[in-house]
Amino acid sequence: MRRLLHCASSLFVLFSAGVMLAENTHSNCAPSFPFQQEWQGADAAYSIPLQDGRVAWIFGDTLYGDKRLVTGEEPRMVHNTIGVSTCKDGKWKIDYTIKKDAKGNPDSFFKPRQNNGTYYWALDGVEHNHELWITLVCVRNVPHSNAFALGFETCGTDLAHMTGLESDPQNWKVAYFPLVAEAVHANPSASALIEDDYLYIYTLYEVGSRPQILTRIPLQGLGDPRKNLQYLGSDDKWHDGIEPAKAKIIMKTGASEMSVRYHPELKKWIAVMVDPQIFSDKVILRTSPSLIGPWTDGEVIYRIPILQKSDPKYDADTFCYAGKEHPEFEQPGELLFTYVCNTIKPRKLLAETNIYFPQVVRMPMPDAAKK
Repeated sequence: MRRLLHCASSLFVLFSAGVMLAENTHSNCAPSFPFQQEWQGADAAYSIPLQDGRVAWIFGDTLYGDKRLVTGEEPRMVHNTIGVSTCKDGKWKIDYTIKKDAKGNPDSFFKPRQNNGTYYWALDGVEHNHELWITLVCVRNVPHSNAFALGFETCGTDLAHMTGLESDPQNWKVAYFPLVAEAVHANPSASALIEDDYLYIYTLYEVGSRPQILTRIPLQGLGDPRKNLQYLGSDDKWHDGIEPAKAKIIMKTGASEMSVRYHPELKKWIAVMVDPQIFSDKVILRTSPSLIGPWTDGEVIYRIPILQKSDPKYDADTFCYAGKEHPEFEQPGELLFTYVCNTIKPRKLLAETNIYFPQVVRMPMPDAAKK
């Protein structure tokens, strides 16, 4: 599995769904992710509240079948899947969709337009006018590409546009739009949200300390997102296109997966992420009065239990990543977030079924968010 190590190298940005519902209809449900409908675990887990009351979930590399299967060091998986959850009378329900190809075989929900050996990691997205826009990081396999021998490299970013959301997800129509070319080395996807008349996307710039920059697309320009893409420059002005070297640094050290959400009761923006340092056990919270900062350096709000040597399930090969908040499930005064743990030795996925699916944490809103 390539995706299972993406956090170790943190080669791309992951972007978290951005719109809170006016009325939180999901807060009396606790999300959970059972193995069912041939879904045997996945990472990413971005949630997008839909206007009809459902929540769409975007999952990364997904294990499937009647059980987990690993051949050699390659898990049986597709590169992305969809889930749709509901909360009725306090009862949580999620249905997974593993796309089927023309022959009825499991397939990735999102697939590149050209059959050139690349594939997508589907990340964050938003709903706009009852349609979904999802960021897609292009990936290709490259054996022994670095010291970790992770075997992949990113090759740009596209956007997926999904319509027909009222039907079975198997029948959702998907159109693809190019967004950022491979040579830019900055993939808009870490977190996405709609504010005023723009889709904002936090973008990890793959140089140095790997800072976070900010891009946006006018909602009226989503029909041609590459043409209408803008970036926030170091002069605090918006410019057409994307030139990372000239962009304003929003966060000195970014994360490939995180969430950015506005909390009106605190009058602050909150970013939640797992510390991008490999094998870190820390979940970090940052705050800002504005989308563009200044962002705090972040405070540790949670230490992941399974990464503690005192935990009975501790394994030195386990690492965790993909931290993000899901405010649609929060009660007043709460914080709810997920993260995913994985292993650098894929065969351990067979026996360690306690990992490689989203873990849910519900806690009081940390003091770090109130300062």
